[in-house]
Amino acid sequence: MSGARVHGAACAGAAAEAQRGAALLLVLWLITLLTALVGGFALSARIEALQGRVLVSGVVASGAARAGVEYALTRVALEDPQWQWQPDGRPHLWEYGGAKVEVTLVDESGKVDLNQGAAPLLSGLLRAVGAEQAVAERLAGAIVDWRDLDPLTQPGGGAEDADYASAGLPYGAKDAPFESIAELELVLGFTPELYALVEPHVTVYSGRGQPDPAFAPAEVLDAMGMDGAAVVEQRMRVDPVTGLPGVPGAGGLPIEALMGSRSGTYSIESRARLTNGRESVLRVVVRAGGSAVPGMAYTALRWEEGASPR
Repeated sequence: MSGARVHGAACAGAAAEAQRGAALLLVLWLITLLTALVGGFALSARIEALQGRVLVSGVVASGAARAGVEYALTRVALEDPQWQWQPDGRPHLWEYGGAKVEVTLVDESGKVDLNQGAAPLLSGLLRAVGAEQAVAERLAGAIVDWRDLDPLTQPGGGAEDADYASAGLPYGAKDAPFESIAELELVLGFTPELYALVEPHVTVYSGRGQPDPAFAPAEVLDAMGMDGAAVVEQRMRVDPVTGLPGVPGAGGLPIEALMGSRSGTYSIESRARLTNGRESVLRVVVRAGGSAVPGMAYTALRWEEGASPR
């Protein structure tokens, strides 16, 4: 009997030990699960905090870039040449709310108007950005054919409806004015690479047959038969007393030719960079003056915004 009691006690002790081991294992599993849950919540909170910082930085950088546009329009409208910004593409540096802002603005009158520029001017611009002469002449004719009303191909080459059909395109020449410079990508023969080179130098807003050399970039000046680099260098020579551009230099243009009359329609690129590296870029075409939107000092004709993440 005593042996049976001893055996029973031993079995009960073993069972209790097994229960304690199972309870310990369960506790360990619960601790592991809670650790994973807490870690998951912490990671989620960290990700949300980082996302919030990125969003806030983006808003701040975007606001600084927008401020650059507003500031550029203020400076270009000043009467004092010492403070007035010239809308000829030169960069202007500015600081706003801790952000470094670089602003360039170009008067649209300094660009080649796609609806008014003659074929030789268009061809000259295409050559200035790197197109071969034969290609430049053909594309210049295609631009004219796109906007003119007749079905006749330009003598130097061009593209009318039959040419678009032969190329397998589901459309023909528009036979109407360009409404935006993006339409150039539809003109037969234009490639994305060539469009990217031409796009900064063309407009649909100036209404001028000849660009204003006071604001034209070097490529447009070359297309006009001038020494573009020399004229730009001449424009950069500013009289330290008057603040006026055009101190005599290699460009050879009279100072009066470099004192163009601003059209009030500008291309502006504003690039804002925060101290943490976040950057926002705003590229717009605006017309200064009254706006249909209350509180706005300009009318936006084109608006593109981008940013580099951080």
